Amino acid sequence: MADPWLTIVGIGEDGVPGLSPAARQAIEAAEIVFGGARHLELAAPAIRGAPHAWPSPFSAAIDAVLAEKGRNVCVLASGDPFHYGVGATLARHVDAAQMRVIPHASAFSLAAARLGWALQDVISLSLHGRPLDLIRPHLHPAARILALTSDEHGPAALAKLLTEAGFGRSIITVMEALGGADERVRSQMAELFALTDINPLNICAVTAVPLPDARILPLTPGLDDALFEHDGQITKRDIRALTLAALAPRRHETLWDIGAGSGSIGIEWMLADPSLRAIAIEDNAARAERIARNAASFGVPDLRVITGRAPEALAGLDAPHAIFIGGGGSEPGVMETAIAALRPGGRLVANAVTLEMEQALLALHTRHGGDLVRLSIAHAEPLGTMTGWRPAMPITQWRWVKG
Repeated sequence: MADPWLTIVGIGEDGVPGLSPAARQAIEAAEIVFGGARHLELAAPAIRGAPHAWPSPFSAAIDAVLAEKGRNVCVLASGDPFHYGVGATLARHVDAAQMRVIPHASAFSLAAARLGWALQDVISLSLHGRPLDLIRPHLHPAARILALTSDEHGPAALAKLLTEAGFGRSIITVMEALGGADERVRSQMAELFALTDINPLNICAVTAVPLPDARILPLTPGLDDALFEHDGQITKRDIRALTLAALAPRRHETLWDIGAGSGSIGIEWMLADPSLRAIAIEDNAARAERIARNAASFGVPDLRVITGRAPEALAGLDAPHAIFIGGGGSEPGVMETAIAALRPGGRLVANAVTLEMEQALLALHTRHGGDLVRLSIAHAEPLGTMTGWRPAMPITQWRWVKG
């Protein structure tokens, strides 16, 4: 095998003295060295070739590196290049056989070492350039979270989010410039957070402590309806749990939630695993805005919301692995378009409350097969001085797997 033309070297805040001999040699031997301005400054004593700071926008950086293929190229990265780093981005364009990677300790590893936390028991999140809401699903009593922030304002914003979510008693440890001469570690309670002069390069360790009214998202499907903002158009929690079981999410899959209402199905689909994606299609603009707010409050802000009426609004969307139809399924062309768009082996689940939608599902079952299930839920409620069962509207559910 020919020698790799690209070497990716992880570097820490301790600069060249913290590099291994192999890492230093790779930088010294490179004809061209790419990296952020901070990385190039840290590695300056070892750079013999031409230094190139990342262009803006960063998307142009990949083309700049690829243009030098065949030369001895080194790319500098923060810590571990394949842990929320540039290495993973480059690997989408460069075969692994053409790369040599020399990682350094990541900020997460350094933070765990400072705190004495077992890294395998810690939730590691990058909030760098990403919504802080991503931390919300992980806010459970005694959870330990390491969160990489974007800048000097990140820790205060994180403290504000924790306080508003009922986790104001949580301890935030801000660790700045780990491994370098300017390293500093400070801790405060979230609701009393007042740290200033924070280094833009920081990672926050959170020890989660909830108050009695804290917003805690259970790990199982069928979340309490009261956690969602809705106008009554919501798949109720018991039916939702059964619907999600029928949809059977698998890693890296995409769901279409047609007639999304409050967005509860798509939100819980995405909560099942970080690799899952969902597209909520809703023709009511107010509800579509509500879906986006719910998605943020549940920590899945990447849920995509399409405001429009199916089937027209389905055109051009990524092909789904699963489809849920909770509203609008009796509209002309909706079911046919959904069936055609579904990937082979994909699952379609449709819930009917009205007789019109139920008739449509009966006809689809006759033509395509699948399973028809009758779901009936009743809740105990006061009945005079006693207690009786109050039945909810029954649901007819069609479950179908595309061959």
